[in-house]
Amino acid sequence: MFDFSTFLTDSYAVALAALMVVALVVLCLYYGLYHFRVGRWQLKPKTTGMPTGEPPVSVVLTARNDANWLKENLVYLLEQDYPNFEVVVVDYLSQDDTQFVLKLLKDYYPHLKVVPFKEDVNLFQGKKYPLSIGIKSAKNDILLLADPDCTPNNMQWLRGMVKGYAASGTQIVLGYCGLKRTKTLLGVMQQYDNLAYSTHYLGSALLGHPYTGTGRNLSYRRQFFFRQGAFIRHYNVAAGSDDLFVYQNADKQNTAISITPDALLTTEPQKTFAQWHHLRLERVATRNWHSVASRLSEDILPLANIVFYAAAVMLLARAGSPWGVALIALLLKWAWQIVAMAQPARRFDAGLVYLAAPLLEIYFIIANTILILIPLPNNRKFKK
Repeated sequence: MFDFSTFLTDSYAVALAALMVVALVVLCLYYGLYHFRVGRWQLKPKTTGMPTGEPPVSVVLTARNDANWLKENLVYLLEQDYPNFEVVVVDYLSQDDTQFVLKLLKDYYPHLKVVPFKEDVNLFQGKKYPLSIGIKSAKNDILLLADPDCTPNNMQWLRGMVKGYAASGTQIVLGYCGLKRTKTLLGVMQQYDNLAYSTHYLGSALLGHPYTGTGRNLSYRRQFFFRQGAFIRHYNVAAGSDDLFVYQNADKQNTAISITPDALLTTEPQKTFAQWHHLRLERVATRNWHSVASRLSEDILPLANIVFYAAAVMLLARAGSPWGVALIALLLKWAWQIVAMAQPARRFDAGLVYLAAPLLEIYFIIANTILILIPLPNNRKFKK
């Protein structure tokens, strides 16, 4: 049995225990509101905002030297089981066989529209300009955005994403793109990172505070895109064709999510740590343009974890403090974290990565802090 008599008379130890308990409550709420809630989410049967029938859809992709990915994945988009849709591919300065792959596919699929670029007329870095041209070339109002390396989980992807427009007034639908499972440590780390990041932005949308999305699986209305000024306010920022547009224009009333099994895409994990690190740098490249409130919501988890573990270590190191106090708190945190993370992991077929969540979370607290502290050149602030 633990002797709490000495502990209760030690005000410093009591303060550490109270701090640890507060941090534990914050962490448990986070795991419940983000991981668990996203994993258990169900589409509500609202149809007030949906036009009769199945509305026409335009899928828009930008490609640059993506011949191999287009060979592998584009057919799955062109063969979708949907009555009225087109696929628009912007071939921007490709020097591989992209143009020949697209020409061959266009001979078989008349609903494939190719927008070729032979000269570099993009005054800014990134894919915002070619993506804007692709959206302008699209003929339908509902747009679905993806990348050439993404594969629909089945032939109902268009239907799955369009269901997100069921609620009246919806202009933006956030989706999920998973990673194919591998047995390597790098693959497991990418799987967890993608899962944790995705459940945060999806959970934020469910809480009424959408702030970002992924261009690998994203939808919005074409008229809304141009009415809101497209990418004009942040053309000078290389990244953010998905992140900054959603951040600037999404709100509780006009944004929904669609993560039914039919609405999911999958892509390959990066083969090297350097490639993965580059993608993660791109993810945080627009962080400085988010509001303080948005950044705080992203920082709640690492801050609460730092407070929790620091208080636990100091409590364990303090003479006379019963080690069971910290141990019970640790076990409670880890157990609920694993249970909560298991819900989206199962939903998105991420394997058993949730079992390593407590360890991986500590790694990413350190790794993400280092990423945020790296200076990002050529970034200018803008107003939302």
